[in-house]
Amino acid sequence: MQPRDMVWEAIRHRQPPKVPYTLAFEPDGDIEQRLDVYYGGPHWRDKLTTYVLQVAAVDTDFKQQLDSVHWRDAYGGIWRHDRRPWHLLKPPLERPSFEGYHFPAPQAFFRPEWKEQAKQTIAQHRDVFIVANLGWGLFERSWNLRGFENLLMDVMTAPDFFEEALDRLMNLYLAFVDYTADLAVDGILFGDDWGDQRGVIIGPQRWRHFLKPRWAKIYERVHHHSKIVIHHSCGSIAAIMPDIIEIGVDVLESVQPEAADMNPYELKKKWGDKITFWGCLGSQSVIPFGTPREIRAEVCRLRAEMGRGGGFILAPAKPLQPETPTENAVALIEALAENY
Repeated sequence: MQPRDMVWEAIRHRQPPKVPYTLAFEPDGDIEQRLDVYYGGPHWRDKLTTYVLQVAAVDTDFKQQLDSVHWRDAYGGIWRHDRRPWHLLKPPLERPSFEGYHFPAPQAFFRPEWKEQAKQTIAQHRDVFIVANLGWGLFERSWNLRGFENLLMDVMTAPDFFEEALDRLMNLYLAFVDYTADLAVDGILFGDDWGDQRGVIIGPQRWRHFLKPRWAKIYERVHHHSKIVIHHSCGSIAAIMPDIIEIGVDVLESVQPEAADMNPYELKKKWGDKITFWGCLGSQSVIPFGTPREIRAEVCRLRAEMGRGGGFILAPAKPLQPETPTENAVALIEALAENY
């Protein structure tokens, strides 16, 4: 059975011969270089199996560099990139109105050259589960237009504007799905951080009113193209788990166990027969602060309990962060390599 087959078995809630996994590294970190030093070369990468590979045909996050510090995004926002994390310095809309503002057309984000590269990658990796990444989603992009604090105020004081922003963005993403879906990918991945450590940022009721019906239309379009829906959200979204299952999320990615009510073992008991969980290994707890023995033990437990009956892809909840101790990164590599 090939890696792609094992991922499909997991998503279909059947027990694969091995629990599929993924491992990503924060781009501005040095963990891979430290691992090269520890292992005496890059051959440690050969220990790992590639189960999932991401491609893209739409540049939903493109930015124009203005100087050594500042970048302008496709919507006109100015970002500062010289600190970690980079952040929005000046949103394009100073007030909750689109009057006089030119909203970008879908074609501005299409990248035919990326699409051709994606086709080549897919052709070269037919044994791997292929995911098309469509980047940040409706909530994230709406606060990109106004700034995070302003947008939270708009939800309360300018709901008509918030709905207009979400509708404009929804139509963009429907076009992004259509442009992407002729690629021979297995699923389409969206990222929209609905939660913080405590719960749904705008609250479950407002999420249901503003975001749920619009995401439902996007997911329906993905399923129309016979792809599965994968959605990334940070934080605690336990309160809306029945809702995201109802509107068609097939795989929930990240699953931060440190966030409120996001204990993966409890989620598995409640919802494990209806949705696949991808992630679950604590990036705020066991990976940076645990011992190598604790990391190996948690990986084994996740495989045994979360992987039982399928419905699970093992991964750190976030890409390995720069503060990860080398010995912990090594323990994780070795634990993943012992996938039997």
